[in-house]
Amino acid sequence: MATPQGRSPELRKDPVTNRWVIFSPARAKRPSDFKSKAPITQSQQHQECPFCLGHEHECAPEIFRVPTSGPDWKIRVIENLYPALSRTLGDPFAKNRKDDADANPNPSAGVEVLGGFGFHDVVIETPTHSVQLSDLSPEEVGEVLLAHKKRIEQIATHDSIKYVQVFKNHGASAGASMSHSHSQILALPVIPPDASVRLDSMKEFFHETGKCSVCEVSVDDLLIDESTHFISIVPFAATFPFEIWIIPRQHSSHFHELDNAKAVDLGGLLKLMLRKMSLQLNSPPFNFMLYTSPLRVTTSELPYIHWFLRIVPQLTTVAGFEIATGCHINPVFPEDAAKVLREVHDP
Repeated sequence: MATPQGRSPELRKDPVTNRWVIFSPARAKRPSDFKSKAPITQSQQHQECPFCLGHEHECAPEIFRVPTSGPDWKIRVIENLYPALSRTLGDPFAKNRKDDADANPNPSAGVEVLGGFGFHDVVIETPTHSVQLSDLSPEEVGEVLLAHKKRIEQIATHDSIKYVQVFKNHGASAGASMSHSHSQILALPVIPPDASVRLDSMKEFFHETGKCSVCEVSVDDLLIDESTHFISIVPFAATFPFEIWIIPRQHSSHFHELDNAKAVDLGGLLKLMLRKMSLQLNSPPFNFMLYTSPLRVTTSELPYIHWFLRIVPQLTTVAGFEIATGCHINPVFPEDAAKVLREVHDP
């Protein structure tokens, strides 16, 4: 029996992540009525904080700034004051097996332990507390993206680092402990499980079809907007309502191969997506994540690994079913979400 919206529930499998998503329109109002219940407002923001211009001494050590010298910076990349991993620990793969056995003489079967070596950095995207990423010009957003690129290139010189994750938490419910606009970079000596699943899925698709799964994503009714070098879509099996992917038109495996012109182009489309999301969804908390290739991949792997940027507004709650199964329930069909976002115009 059809739902009140006239659409029946569906299960869709994402060819990029190899995961199933349940689409249940009966669990939502009209897509155009979907709004954040906890919008980010100016009243929630403090006027000054350690990330503001003039408070540099309150922060962890600086790695670099843009411009590279002088007090009037636009972007600062600093160490995280409360890092998840430690850059001061030794390379976890440098010890031989004997050392490992001495350190853990009675390991449990199947248990692996590594020293917590890695990098955890913060990219302060603007010196002004009240300015958000979506307030910046395309060129300025592009400079933030190029700061991510530069830091990834620096981290890549450490042979033990296998994967670098760039992410942004905007709003307390999205995980941000500071309201000043910033993003983070976390570099690990292992490839995390979700990244491994995604890479395995891309590899499987390539071996079956001879094509890249991201290059082949469905666009027709899912396209939101496009620029010279990028497209923005709601993915066919979006895990979350109004989830957005920004994808390079040309096949590209490594985000840090981004050049200056493409960074500005991406900056403009990212700004547009954040503005559309804010206007339509009542300035929701959100996360964005950069899905790129592991640092050390072989030439044979490059044809099926394609980087993209994912934006997830925080509109629903992950509950018991999702935690138990890894299968999410999305109340908004991607085609409906894409149509709503296409029709949002910045005044």
